[in-house]
Amino acid sequence: MTALTERASEPIQQQASKRVSQSVFDGSRLRVVLLVDVYDGAQQQFLEAYEEMGKQVASVPGHISDQLCQSIENPSQWLITSEWESAPPFLAWVNSEEHVRMVQPMHSCIRDTRSLRFHIVRETGQAAAESAAGRRLQSSPRIGDGVIRHALTFTVKPGSERKVAEILAGYASPEARVDDTTRLCRTSLFMHGNRVVRAIEVRGDLLAALRHVARQPEIRAVEEAINPYLEQERDFSDQESVRVFFTRAALPAVHHVTTGQDGEPAERQALYYPARPGMGMKLAELLAREDERAADDPAGPVLRSTVYERDDVVVRLIDVRAGRELEPAVALGLSDPAQVAELTTLLDEDAAKKDGDLARLASLARMELVTDRRSEA
Repeated sequence: MTALTERASEPIQQQASKRVSQSVFDGSRLRVVLLVDVYDGAQQQFLEAYEEMGKQVASVPGHISDQLCQSIENPSQWLITSEWESAPPFLAWVNSEEHVRMVQPMHSCIRDTRSLRFHIVRETGQAAAESAAGRRLQSSPRIGDGVIRHALTFTVKPGSERKVAEILAGYASPEARVDDTTRLCRTSLFMHGNRVVRAIEVRGDLLAALRHVARQPEIRAVEEAINPYLEQERDFSDQESVRVFFTRAALPAVHHVTTGQDGEPAERQALYYPARPGMGMKLAELLAREDERAADDPAGPVLRSTVYERDDVVVRLIDVRAGRELEPAVALGLSDPAQVAELTTLLDEDAAKKDGDLARLASLARMELVTDRRSEA
């Protein structure tokens, strides 16, 4: 029995020892699934809003097709599926102001939504023949670590930074357990000037975790306290105002790589890279590519790296081995200092002086840690 148990556990141990790498940049096609719960009696209104939106989505670069389906058991339940050439064009669209405006007519008839995104790994039938003719599929399944990473970012009024940092540092941590399958693992808050970035790590259901956090009195108190200092107005008495705020604040993770073991002592740092208009995704892809190269050295100083991107905001969160100092190039995520020239072509004009001074760039990019909290096991 012992021998059988040992043999059965080998594949799991081998899988766990592999490097974790999750990325939107592998070039494979993307399937997006949106589950929608429509208010009773609003089905026709929802259908008309979808048809209008569909006309606009059809012209979005990278969009291939979409379908709208209605449940045969419950007419209030709908399913929207869409296919995209790859993840980056979808993310560029879904995180744009154009998308915020496009979906606004639908929200008055929607009770709840849930969005899921999948890279296409394998398929059969006619679609498979089309793939063989040129559409790219994911070559192999990726190995994850069971953690979902997401971030929120927003700006506060200049001059209020110290007060906001004080409020954000002083909150009481919410209950880590969300339900039987979901728990909060870690929350890290950073600031760069008047920009706030809140990165969260969750095991289980991200949406359930976000809703759980939003309902906690201690978190609501913090949100109310910083509300007067926000550059984008947010009215808690108006659900649409809150929804739009958090839609615009979403800063999704586009790449993550882990080389170290959980529990190894590390210091959490963050860097902010303001991109030139329209260059955010290219900048994120550069950082992702360089982090993959750095991960080839298991003894390197960076244990984990996550790149977040939305529009022209790019943030890189890194866990650095305790006691290790980072050279400016490594801190910026460059495997070769000569690549600073490529980096500066993607940064906005305020950051991208063409002097090649890596120390200056690293200093400009470094974010201030406000609080970093792990949930108890």
